Amino acid sequence: MPDQPPAAVDLDLRLVQCFTVVAEHRHFGRAAEALHTTQPSLSRQIRRLEQQLGARLLDRNPRGTDLTEAGEVFLPLARALLRSATQAVARTRAAARPTRITIGYTMNLIVTPAVRELRHRHPDAEVRTLHVAWNEPREALMDHRVDAVVTRLPLATDGLHVTVLYDEPRVLVVPVDHRLTGKESVTLDDIADEPLPRVTDPDWNAFWRVDPRPGGRPAPGGPLIEAVEDKTELVATGQAVAIIPAGEYTSRLRPDLATIPLEGVEPSHVVLATRAGDRGRMVAAFRKIAHTHLTGVVTFE
Repeated sequence: MPDQPPAAVDLDLRLVQCFTVVAEHRHFGRAAEALHTTQPSLSRQIRRLEQQLGARLLDRNPRGTDLTEAGEVFLPLARALLRSATQAVARTRAAARPTRITIGYTMNLIVTPAVRELRHRHPDAEVRTLHVAWNEPREALMDHRVDAVVTRLPLATDGLHVTVLYDEPRVLVVPVDHRLTGKESVTLDDIADEPLPRVTDPDWNAFWRVDPRPGGRPAPGGPLIEAVEDKTELVATGQAVAIIPAGEYTSRLRPDLATIPLEGVEPSHVVLATRAGDRGRMVAAFRKIAHTHLTGVVTFE
């Protein structure tokens, strides 16, 4: 007899979501608060999921909640299942409404001219914009939160179509009373021993700290920050200097900071990224408009 297809599994995604929240918090009480439900109700939903799977996923103890061996196996699968469901909904809605597009942009990048032109050319389209955290443009695209994003390299490009819109010089930002303030320009030799902020992203560190330096010497250590925006406070208080794109205009926003052109380094690259293979009409239209309206060269003022 031919092999029979596997029987369909009636898995409730709401229950899967509840499990991932409990697994994240490792505590039923905190998970219930995050889900805006009660502990007894959450416990019942977890039991229903365990019955559907035929396996115990969680063990309660005096300190909180631990994953069982089966729970450890199921957690990454559950997260992937929820991502796939989100993408399925987003892609289906996009196919049903081909004149809808969400355009993302990261810190200190302006998409207004292109968005305005897109709306002018497609008055019946639904054109939205969304600010995206500096380290989330790829995830925002792959999760279908946005359909296009204007951001800066470095960026993991697998699964994406990425084109450079324009380049920005890089500058050094220092406190106004720093020894280098007032110089017409500086080089990496001038900051050979200056600490620079670090993040957990190695690609970001390599580019924005110029690490390693030409010749192979590692860049000096520096404070670890959770958000790139925190670097301005570190610089203002004299704990570090930072390398930033000229378009960030930090010194305009904070009178206690100054910027100096940094010579001898590769410029920052502002790019447009979309999902590889996305041939949607609005995405194609925005790509064309962006290359006309979002290209240019940043100059020092």
